[in-house]
Amino acid sequence: MKIVPLGDRVVIKNQEMNEVSKGGIILAGAAKEKPQMAEVIAVGPGGNVDGKEITMHVKEGQKVIYSKYAGNEVKLDGEEYVIVRQSDILAVVE
Repeated sequence: MKIVPLGDRVVIKNQEMNEVSKGGIILAGAAKEKPQMAEVIAVGPGGNVDGKEITMHVKEGQKVIYSKYAGNEVKLDGEEYVIVRQSDILAVVE
């Protein structure tokens, strides 16, 4: 199956976090922070959203940093994705 976002929504997939801290300590699952870097999987068409004209600035395949508690998590075919609004994306990583 495929997720096709609507409006100004973007489907992203979180990047795996290191299981070892900078100091060499192995982190348990609960001690890990929620990742804020993700890869863009699909981008909505933009257009007129809530009375405002929205131009999409991200593209599939880009790495982005997004707000910590943004979006809705979904699971599809055993993969976990997050659907966020474009305004929840803070930066593109080049």
